[in-house]
Order: sequence, then C-alpha cells, then structure tokens
Amino acid sequence: MSAHTHYTGLINRYRDRLPVSDNTRIISLNEGNTPLIKLNNIPRMIGKDVEIYVKFEGLNPTGSFKDRGMTMAITKAVEAGSQAVICASTGNTSASAAAYAVRAGIKAFVLIPEGKIALGKLAQTLMYDATIIQISGNFDKGMALVKEVADHAPVTIVNSINPFRLEGQKTAAFEIIDDLGDAPDYHCLPVGNAGNISAYWKGYKEYSTDSETHKAVTKKRPIMCGYQAAGAAPFLAGKPIEHPETIATAIRIGNPQSWDYAWAAQKESGGWFDKFTDDEILAAQKLLAQYEGIFCEPASAISIAGALHNIGTGEIPEGSRIVCTLTGNGLKDPDTAIKQCAAAHPVTIDAELNAVKKAILDNM
Repeated sequence: MSAHTHYTGLINRYRDRLPVSDNTRIISLNEGNTPLIKLNNIPRMIGKDVEIYVKFEGLNPTGSFKDRGMTMAITKAVEAGSQAVICASTGNTSASAAAYAVRAGIKAFVLIPEGKIALGKLAQTLMYDATIIQISGNFDKGMALVKEVADHAPVTIVNSINPFRLEGQKTAAFEIIDDLGDAPDYHCLPVGNAGNISAYWKGYKEYSTDSETHKAVTKKRPIMCGYQAAGAAPFLAGKPIEHPETIATAIRIGNPQSWDYAWAAQKESGGWFDKFTDDEILAAQKLLAQYEGIFCEPASAISIAGALHNIGTGEIPEGSRIVCTLTGNGLKDPDTAIKQCAAAHPVTIDAELNAVKKAILDNM
C-alpha cells in the first residue's frame, strides 16, 4: 500500500527555513502549494518564443497571496501571547487576517477605507466576524492610524511591516524553484504596498546562497519587474502619492510600507518598475480569462500587462522563462468583472429547441 502525505501548509513544508521551533503552535489553513500554470495560448497569440508561467496565488484559502504571510504573522503573534491583531487593508489583508485570527481563536480588528474595498473582500471579512472599522480616508491613512494604535492598545500589527509576513511570503519563491528546477529569468508582479516583491526577492536570494545550515538550491536569481497602476505609482514618481486612484483596489496604495526593500529588490536584481493604465490592466485581466481560463482580480492582471509589454519592447528577450504572480482570485471583485462583459446582461429567448439552436449558431 502506497504512503500518502497530507499537505499541512507552507510552514510545515519549509519549517527549517522559517523562524519556528518544534514547540511552536502552527496556525494554518493549509495555504501555499499553489499551482504554477504554463500559459499556452497567449504566447502563441503574441508570436514570441517565450515561456510564461503564472503563480496563481488566488487559490490560497482566502483567495490571495496574503495567506502566505498571515500564517506566519498569526503563528508568531500567538506564540508571543497576543490576544488580538490589527491591520489596515484594501481588502485582501483584512480577509486573511480575519480568517487566521478565527483559526487561532483570537480577535481581529481591520481598518478599511470607506467605499474603496471590493465587495468580495468585504463579504469575506464580515463572514469571518472581524471587527471592521471603516475610515474616511485611504489605505495610507489607515496604515498610519494602525501604527499609532499599536502603541496604545494590546494588539499585534499584521500588515507587511510585521517581519514575519515577509518570511511566509518568501516561500512562494521556494515553490517556484522547486517546481521549475531553477529560478526563472524574469519575475513579474504587481506592486502596491511592496511587501510581495520584497519577499520574493528574499526567497530567491536565500535559495541561491550557501549558508551554515543550507546549501544553495540554485545559484540563479531572476530579474524582478514590478508594475504599478498609473494612478498609484509612487515608485515611478520617486515619492509617495497623496491621493492614489485605480480600479485595481489591491494596489491602490500611495505610500508603500516596504519601500526600501522593494528598491533593493529592483536594483540588486537588475530589474525595473513600470506603470499601466486601468484600461490596460482590465484588458490583461480579460485576456487571461478568455484565452487561458484563469480568472484573477484586476491588480493581479498588471503582471501580465507588464510582462507582455516588456516582451513586446524586447526588454524581456525571446527565449526567456517568465513567472507572473497573480496575487488574488477574480471572485474578489465580481462587480468590476461583470461591468466588462456584455454577456452579463443576456438576451432572454423562448424555452424551445429552435430558439436555443439559433442562439448557438448565431454565436459560433
């Protein structure tokens, strides 16, 4: 009889590379181990000899990459004796923090910007029974308040300024190398608060560097390419954006908390930052769904928009192997998706065979 191993989450998979001990109580929802999907149709459409893979983080338990960092942040908060956690969020962090807090048996408080959170993310946070505090300000204002509150209340911050968040998120880079057998040539990803590009680079560096406890898995490191929405692009402006605006709510951030780490990832890897309009982001989201069957939220799609642009300009040369991170599931923001699709308002026909046949033939 063959042996079967039940996957129990990224901390247990990479325990020897994470800051936990044998006595640490692991708070997990079996996150991680997300699929690395090779795109088949889009590379043929653009006529370029490239390999493009997407790391679909929208298949984590709460539908976004935030679960990778949250399993570590909540685990360490509980280990330290914390009874409550707090975060500012555009949606995904709040959903993840609330879910893992429930799992741990502690309280979650989330600050969200009024009217600036996608309904799918709000629904999750409500169902996980977090205490939601809505503020008349954007994410950056919420983040500033969270840092102030933590000095006056017994709560642990679980935004990406929490160093354990990046420890968990770096495991996505481990998984990519484990799946491909080596690092990709280029890694393209959305940049909002900039914790993810920082974490991936940390993971790639750790897997490529010999240490006292680990031999390097590979010496290769990818070139890191970070993309921002045109209305929320502080890395392109070289300074914080006071009033960021974009339909891609997950990256509607004007003052990234991982600013220095992200610049280091870009410079050390020889990569770059770029920006794209909302129309370009939505076009990439639709392209990925309609030609590859992969439905991601708008912010995720900017990694595809950026990669295709850079392939087209030759900045990413033919023969390259590229990984694009898709940070969240498309179901996080159903309203934006529905507004893009004409079929969202179908024409009603008679319930009889000839009418159905005609409808099929008319749309072949």
